[in-house]
Amino acid sequence: MAVSTPEVEKRPDTPAARADKYVVGEAMCPYRLVLEHVTSRWGVLVLIELLDRPHRFSELRRAIGRVSEKMLTQTLQTLERDGLVHRDAKPVIPPRVDYSLTDLGREAARQVRDLALWTERRMADVTRAREAYDEAKRA
Repeated sequence: MAVSTPEVEKRPDTPAARADKYVVGEAMCPYRLVLEHVTSRWGVLVLIELLDRPHRFSELRRAIGRVSEKMLTQTLQTLERDGLVHRDAKPVIPPRVDYSLTDLGREAARQVRDLALWTERRMADVTRAREAYDEAKRA
């Protein structure tokens, strides 16, 4: 359990108070669980792909690539439970199910997309840092 100082308790919007929510050892912390769902390997890709438009399951699976049906189903269910994805099942034959982002999901997807774009822009810097680190370790 996180231990707060009296100052943090008086000012709940301080960086220390916000960081207190993510204390190591609180593996089942609700904030951490949502963060894990949004930033999971498939969660990131689903959110970014659904930013463009709604997709049917098979379209989404093809767009993402290399994800099993089971993993995509689990990811979509988790994101739906968190209120990020909307599942629209139409009562037609054959059944048609479309997945789209909720307002909350669009907000999260934009954040994740920005992080992905930052990674793309800064990859050369990361590569140089890795090479410098590896060289220093060899020396």
